Amino acid sequence: EGGGPYGTFERLAALGDHLLSEHGAEKPEVVGIACGSPLDNVNGIIQSPANLLGWDDIPAVSLMERHFGAPAFLENDANAGALAEWRYGAARGYRHVIFITFGTGFGAGLILNGRLYGGACDMAGECGHIRLAPFGPVGCGKQGSVEGFCSGGGIRQLARQMVYEQLQQGKKPALCPGAELLDTLTAKSVAEAAYAGDPLAKAIYEASGQKLGEALSIMIDLINPEIIVIGSIFTRAESLLRPAMERVLEREAIPVSRKACSIVSAALGDRVDDYEALAVASYALSRRRQEKE
Repeated sequence: EGGGPYGTFERLAALGDHLLSEHGAEKPEVVGIACGSPLDNVNGIIQSPANLLGWDDIPAVSLMERHFGAPAFLENDANAGALAEWRYGAARGYRHVIFITFGTGFGAGLILNGRLYGGACDMAGECGHIRLAPFGPVGCGKQGSVEGFCSGGGIRQLARQMVYEQLQQGKKPALCPGAELLDTLTAKSVAEAAYAGDPLAKAIYEASGQKLGEALSIMIDLINPEIIVIGSIFTRAESLLRPAMERVLEREAIPVSRKACSIVSAALGDRVDDYEALAVASYALSRRRQEKE
């Protein structure tokens, strides 16, 4: 809208100019950019994110560097969220951090030994792709994946499946008394029903919580973090997800590793997006200063 990706960057640059003017600064030291994957953070290119149609090979870093005359840095939203919670939120003071997005998708940003970890080709943390069951809701193009069970779309699929099962048994669940209403089910509406006491809605979130526990058990055993910070849906439905999650963790995770790890809701909540680009810039600036010392 409004000129597509290039028009969007023009508006973002204009907003940046306005902020600099308000604070009496000529130009920033660095510029941070956070965006959904896939992207090439080495070359600073946004590569067709699913929620940004038409954003194909957009040279985000060069656009910002050309405008502001300062180095720019691009990170995917999970890494940027990890940096934001590490610098300004629930993970402050920790050195081994996993930040998890649990919303439209499911992915992780990793802070290991006090540094952002991207892996060989910046694909570290793509835990939503892990398959937990041969069949089940679809996420990341895989039936039974972590994202299939633990995302807004995944919970919606679980709800449709579990409601349809009851409808075929001749029942009329209060959550959705007819097949014609299946398309109205969402993660939000199911959570609202669960908080109101609906037993089927509670069971749907319990099923998601169980798979969340399985996924976290794998990550705890593999990475041995001090803290796992989970955002989005988890922050709004923690009491619906945590009991089942904890039961599975107790059964599956290495006890000493589980004991060493706190699992908490993101402190920044829905404001994390406001901090992500700032955190990317702040982290890049601190790394540059360290390299000069």
